[in-house]
Amino acid sequence: MMPVRKNVPMSEQLPPAIFLMGPTASGKTALAVELVRRFPLEIISVDSALVYRGMDIGTAKPDADTLRVAPHRLIDIRDPAEPYSAAEFRADALREMADITAQGRIPLLVGGTFLYFRALQYGLSSLPAANAAVRARLEDELREHGLAALYARLQQVDPVTAARLHPSDPQRIQRALEVHAISGLPMSELLGRGRGAPLPYRLLKLALLPQDRAGLHRRIETRLALMLAGGFEDEVRQLMARTDLNPELPALRAVGYRQMWSGIASSEDRSQTREKILAATRQYARRQLTWLRNETDAETFPAATERMSARLSARVAEWSGGV
Repeated sequence: MMPVRKNVPMSEQLPPAIFLMGPTASGKTALAVELVRRFPLEIISVDSALVYRGMDIGTAKPDADTLRVAPHRLIDIRDPAEPYSAAEFRADALREMADITAQGRIPLLVGGTFLYFRALQYGLSSLPAANAAVRARLEDELREHGLAALYARLQQVDPVTAARLHPSDPQRIQRALEVHAISGLPMSELLGRGRGAPLPYRLLKLALLPQDRAGLHRRIETRLALMLAGGFEDEVRQLMARTDLNPELPALRAVGYRQMWSGIASSEDRSQTREKILAATRQYARRQLTWLRNETDAETFPAATERMSARLSARVAEWSGGV
């Protein structure tokens, strides 16, 4: 069991938990495994794509050997045909955290889906319900002016939300504009307010930040090369063979899967598909970095450096009292 700390404020008596956040290809999984080897931690995945079964290669899901050393909770819990929301994640994560704590261990939440991290820490905000008239007006604007015009307007009224959305995601762009039109407030502000009980844990937030963009891009290219060599295209073809799946499902809109599905369907040259996946992954990483920079209560560490593991291990040891 974890030791009871005496003569500290009640807030410091809460059970401990750790967030390990970072952009794609920043080395989060390898670092998390090293921390699990050294401390009584157990990993909970915070990734909106790893929840789906049969989507292993394109999500860089931990392999069987890694999972034997460091099991991950909340991976492979949904079929790709099924949606999965931030609200479901919060409920699932709280349940798993309570179970890990009851075993005398510390939850280590690892990933790059920052909406999930925020929902877990601050609760879920009450957003206005859909409004048919506003949606109809936005649909008319989309047909008349195009998605780029709607995205440009979102950048003006809610730059934080725009930064985390893909410019070619009409559903989420229209929803963000709808929320602003109904409430008069940016969706990012409403989400930031949160609601419900605060997270009942003493939290250490660790953020991995690349030292330079070129290095991150090289790691993204290397990882994609490994995915393609490992059978990513065949994985997507197997998903396409299912009659209950289509590219508009949330699971198949994941970065990489959307581009590979489209490339296969259009018989596109694979070099073009590769470049589209790289471009989309770089854009996704930029959006993740925007979220990270807004996490002002997180302690930042340079990603993918030789001493990164030692530095984070030292910080975890200091914070946890050597547990």
